Amino acid sequence: MPVIECDESAARERLEAAGIEIEPGNTDHERWRARHGGAIAVAYENKVVVQGEHPERLAGLLREGGGRAHVYFDGASRGNPGPAAIGWVVLTGDGIVSEGSERIGRATNNRAEYEGLVTALEVAADHGFEEVRIRSDSELVVKQLRGEWNTNDPDLRERRVRARELLSEFDSWSIEHVPRAVNERADKLANEALDEA
Repeated sequence: MPVIECDESAARERLEAAGIEIEPGNTDHERWRARHGGAIAVAYENKVVVQGEHPERLAGLLREGGGRAHVYFDGASRGNPGPAAIGWVVLTGDGIVSEGSERIGRATNNRAEYEGLVTALEVAADHGFEEVRIRSDSELVVKQLRGEWNTNDPDLRERRVRARELLSEFDSWSIEHVPRAVNERADKLANEALDEA
């Protein structure tokens, strides 16, 4: 449960600028409340407490953003198609900003890879980063996103379009294919999510 020390009025303005509706607080001590992506933020004097599902996304919007992030993602499917999950890691020179994983139902491995990318980009955007340097062990996603390979599958094309929409929100971005060993943490998170079933 992130507790963000901040000016609650400035935090409210950041959320409103992101199109998030602000609700009145439930008690005399609560300044306001806001919901986003399965999480809720409750503002008190000089701090905001975030709780619920995926609190890192809402917490990212509350913090002052900027700078460059390195983004790693992975998708895993057992059966192809079969039960699938994603993992992601967003980090800066100061360390891990956000990491997570989730099951996404039944999917092919390639669709899971794209879902991992989209989720990682949403998290990085919510944190307010201006630049993203993306690394993945999925050659297919990297080459399709860069336009080097065609995206013939309509399902993957739709996810590629969504990824490009998210990338347009950043001042600059790059994507690089890396060996699985370099993407080890995101891979491990995706597989752990599958193992938890």
